[in-house]
Amino acid sequence: MRLLKFVLTCLFFYLLLKAPGLFLGKPVPSSLIAMYMFFIVITVLLVMTITDDGAEKLFAPIRSLVEDPSKKLIRNVVFVVVPIVCGYAVYDSGEKKAPPTELRAVHPAPPAIVKAYGKTFDLASIGNPFRKAEKEDPAAFKAFVKEGSEVYFKNCFFCHGDKLDGKGHYAHALELRPLPFTGTDTIAQLQESYLFWRILKGGPGLPREGGPSISAMPAWENELTEDEIWKVILFLYDYTGNTPRSWS
Repeated sequence: MRLLKFVLTCLFFYLLLKAPGLFLGKPVPSSLIAMYMFFIVITVLLVMTITDDGAEKLFAPIRSLVEDPSKKLIRNVVFVVVPIVCGYAVYDSGEKKAPPTELRAVHPAPPAIVKAYGKTFDLASIGNPFRKAEKEDPAAFKAFVKEGSEVYFKNCFFCHGDKLDGKGHYAHALELRPLPFTGTDTIAQLQESYLFWRILKGGPGLPREGGPSISAMPAWENELTEDEIWKVILFLYDYTGNTPRSWS
């Protein structure tokens, strides 16, 4: 049956697009899957209806269901059950979340200490070890910033954007979209140690006030070295023209 073949073909490609998320833990954004499936369905339809005979065989079961008097009972059941199922699916698709017990903090308070790379970092006292080169060795500082930019564009710009404006390729697929680093109301209000913690621990390291929707950012401590994180922080401030907040 050509109609069944059409359904199975579309299902095969859908599962193929879902496979990276199911087996590798690296899902393809749902918006991309929807876009690809649109073109896949159109292409399969064009291929299967390229001849009159092919179109007739593909749509024959549907035409028979609608027009054949002997299938009145089945037709009535389908036309009643399908809308009910679709309506329930739409109704049930809404994400159910309990009201937050406290207001969500965009920049939740960091812990006093964090552990990574076999060390313990005191966030109240640590600073960017490469920041001093800004005044002591401008040429070396420029090189550090360049290295940070390379780290950013290899790992971060997909969500945070090539202009650091929070409009990366994947940003629209995230429930909480990345905040822009540009302007004076985000990283300009933060210490470098805060950014170090957020990049290091990502969404999984956020405290409760960071909810109910936790950040989608991964914990980069498993992908980046300590130096790479500090250098990418240099780049973030340098590119946006901001100065890290300091208590001094």
